[in-house]
Amino acid sequence: MDNGKVFWRESEGIITTTTPFQQNKTLGYYREVRQEPQIPFDEIIIEHNDHFLIAHKPPFLPVMPGGAFVNECLQERLIRRTGINELQAIHRLDRDTAGLVMFSTNPETRSDYHQLFSQQTIHKEYQAIANAPVSVSITGKQWHIKNYLTRGKPKFRFTNSNDPSQGQSAESLIECIEQNHQQAVFKLSPVTGRTHQLRLHMMEIGYPILNDRFYPELQAKQEDSYQQPLQLLAKTLNFIDPISQNKLTFTSPRSLKLAK
Repeated sequence: MDNGKVFWRESEGIITTTTPFQQNKTLGYYREVRQEPQIPFDEIIIEHNDHFLIAHKPPFLPVMPGGAFVNECLQERLIRRTGINELQAIHRLDRDTAGLVMFSTNPETRSDYHQLFSQQTIHKEYQAIANAPVSVSITGKQWHIKNYLTRGKPKFRFTNSNDPSQGQSAESLIECIEQNHQQAVFKLSPVTGRTHQLRLHMMEIGYPILNDRFYPELQAKQEDSYQQPLQLLAKTLNFIDPISQNKLTFTSPRSLKLAK
């Protein structure tokens, strides 16, 4: 409390040792860690209005607090930049994945934007790079992957399955859009939004994403290698705004590039 780490969840206001008790109100607190990693990449605000904010998340930065990351996450960075304590992520990306993330800036319309994802009325496109032998030309080739994802071991990893009783349905459209002498760029359009879905589906077609620390083999835990980020980017978001009814498209200013 002395350090301003306790606050009311429903409204602005830091709680101190002299703040009067208020019935039926929820307290929040900023969890502290002894030593928090500092991610040396900046986020980029793409759009900020009365209802939502869209930002480009750099790789290695988590969207929400978790584990060793408390203040060093995209949501907390944006709260500090905008001063909007009610700002809340509508969806998430893996910590290793870069790209566009949508946040609600208005609690009164938050559910409208949540429904874009729960009802699958938002269209997302990703880019990925994988190693591809020059002996096989795959530019223009398309894949439609529809299977089931089940938890593996350790539990934060998943596996592909064709058994509907074993997991959650997952569906992706994948297309190779460019290829050089050693790598290829893929456009990925997820129909569903399961954890690690695109990483698993790229592995399913035989082209695991470059610098993936989880798939196909789990790498030994080590410090982040900032020179070798996962080559997966949430490139675009397309949706009809539930408030204005306008069709909107947002694109990340970043792109993945093939090695020369």
